[in-house]
Order: sequence, then structure tokens, then C-alpha cells
Amino acid sequence: MEHTQTKTSAKDFFLWFGALIALYTSATSLIALLFDYINYAYPDVLASYADPYAGSVRIEMSLLIVAMPTALLLFRLIRNSLEAEPEKASIWIRKWGLMLTLFIASLIALVDLVTLINTFLGGEISTRFILKVAVVLLIAVGVFLHFLADLRGYWLKDTQKSLYIGIGAGVVVVASIVSGFFIIGTPAHFRDIRLDTQRINDLQSIQYQVLNRFQTKRTVPASLSELNDALSGFVVPVDPQSQAPYTYEMVSKTSFKLCAYFSASTEDLFGKGTIDVSTSYPATYPGGYGFKGSSDVWTHGVGDTCFTRTIDPQLYPAPVPGIKGL
Repeated sequence: MEHTQTKTSAKDFFLWFGALIALYTSATSLIALLFDYINYAYPDVLASYADPYAGSVRIEMSLLIVAMPTALLLFRLIRNSLEAEPEKASIWIRKWGLMLTLFIASLIALVDLVTLINTFLGGEISTRFILKVAVVLLIAVGVFLHFLADLRGYWLKDTQKSLYIGIGAGVVVVASIVSGFFIIGTPAHFRDIRLDTQRINDLQSIQYQVLNRFQTKRTVPASLSELNDALSGFVVPVDPQSQAPYTYEMVSKTSFKLCAYFSASTEDLFGKGTIDVSTSYPATYPGGYGFKGSSDVWTHGVGDTCFTRTIDPQLYPAPVPGIKGL
């Protein structure tokens, strides 16, 4: 008697296709998220400054929050379908999906081990590198063993255990996301950082205008209102949250003080990134104007903070008048 192979319906195809995409997205996002946590917990002097806004962490969290429940839901629908129609265990999309996942998990595990050995032989071993290797290896091996058991029909015999596995995976992801609020910060914290960044940018803009005025008038302004210029369109900025003016004080003809209220402290992000130091973030905040002859540091704590600047007249001589007729 000729054996008739069970056909793959459109529903089966898209269930498996969607489940695998969600699975791979969840796994890679979880690995990347744990990598960022390790970078924060174990800074490396050879690494760069971390992103002050933790952009990669927020993206990884967002992907996990969407992709992981999607993967769990789709695989649950697949399990229910197999319970109702056991013959669907032999459809080609299921076999190809399981074999592809086993292949990718095996490849990742092998590459992970090769990287570990190569780094060890190069004398570059470090705690955070070992932890990253362990994370990749654990996730890859876990995925491999789970789908190997699925390929051998283990979960079809005991569907209750597959449900527990799904719940356990969900708990791990939730714990990873919640941990991020303690390691990286809450959404409210990042809002404070963005507000503080805007304050720093405003102070840098004011400082630049003060410097321009000094070069033409040979003295810093007595008040910020002197910097308003209808012709150039410059208007002295105010605090983005309270709309209160920034505090300014003329200390001398060559020295002045700028003050602002900050919502968060400047975090030391050195060594918590992953890129090469030659392309790292600046030591304080992105952007801003340089200030020769004075410390241009903008680090601050929570609350009112003042920055005193002293201009070296030799570094900023008066502009040479143009020659008439030329």
C-alpha cells in the first residue's frame, strides 16, 4: 500500500515560518541584551564609552517584548495542531524548520568555542569575555537540545513538559528585561538624561556666544540678555523643563560662570561599550563647542551645578580689521 505524505497547508507554513523568525529574533536579542549587561557590569579599558541613552538596550528589550510572546504563542498553536492531527509531525516545513534550527544552534556553539580558544591563545581572556561566551553557549545548547528532543518526538509524547519549557523561557526573558531597569535605568531615568543633555547643549551654545562677544568686545557680557541678537537670530535658551533662565554671572572681564539644575548625575560610561576606542563617544555628552584655554568638562551631579570658565586672551585675540577697498 502506497504511503500518502501529509501535505503542508498555507496555515502550517506560515505558523512555522513565523515561529522560527520569532524564535531567532528572540534568541539573538536576548544574547545582545545580556552582552550589554555584561559590558556595564564589567567595564574594559580597551572598550569604548557606552551610549549614554542605551539605544541598543532599548531596541533589544523592545524586540524581546514583542518577539518572545509571539514565538511562544505560535509554537503553542503548532503543538495544539499536532495534538489534533498527529500526522502533521511529518510535514516538510516542520522537518526543515527543526533541522535548520539544529544546524544554526550547532554552528553558533562551535564558533563560540573556536572564539574562546583563539582569544585564550592570544592572551586576551577577561571576565566579561568568558561570560559572553557562556551566554552564547548556554542559549545555543539549550535551543539545540530542545529542538533535538522535538525532532525525536519527545514533546509530542509529553506535551505538558513542553508547556513548562515555554513558561520557563518566558520567565527568563521577563527577568532579563526587568534586570535592565536596575542595570541600565528606567524610562524616567533616560528622560532625565535627555533633558540634561539639552541643558548641556544650551550651556555650550551660550558659552560659544560669550566667547564670540569676548573676541569683539574684549570682555564677557554682564548679563545673558546682551547675547540676544535679532540680526543673527540668536535667542538665549532657557531650561527645557522649567522654562526658567539659566544662571549666569560675570566673574571678571575674562571669566564667567554658568549654572543649571540637572535631573541626573553624569554616569561614568568609560569601558562599557563594545566598539573601538578610536570611534568612541566623547567623555561627557555628544556634540558641543570646544573651549581653548579652559577646562571644557560638563560632568555634573543632581541639582544645581555651576561651570566656571576663564578665557585666555592670548588664545582669542581681537579680530584683525579688514582693509578698506579690498
